[in-house]
Amino acid sequence: MINKKLLIEKAFDAQKFCYTPYSNFNVGAALLGASGKIYQGCNIENAAFTPTNCAERTAFFKAISEGEKDFTAIAVVGNKEGVKAGEGDFCAPCAVCRQVMAEFCNLKNFKIIIAKSTDEYLEYTLEELLPLAFTGKNLD
Repeated sequence: MINKKLLIEKAFDAQKFCYTPYSNFNVGAALLGASGKIYQGCNIENAAFTPTNCAERTAFFKAISEGEKDFTAIAVVGNKEGVKAGEGDFCAPCAVCRQVMAEFCNLKNFKIIIAKSTDEYLEYTLEELLPLAFTGKNLD
């Protein structure tokens, strides 16, 4: 069972560490591993833009670098700096982050929770947000 409120709270906690001097758009993510461990990530910008890393990928890369490669769910929150929880809009993962998720997650079972607050959130499967995903199976 996924504790959605805890996952959303951890995403908001991660959002506090964003480095976004260019966009001032802060995103936090909390990734639930099959082990039960939660990996947090925030977006980290760069003046050259291309080296910028999204919160979701930061959480995935952190988890993978620590040996976890099986995941259950991720919570994502995001808004402009200064916007309070519940006042912004839903922040869905970008296409690059969805592709990274497809590399490591079951399309039908992995849950993506996008939240404005712990009480206001939407939940999707990865397959719903990335239909016709390109995966390693395409290379067989």
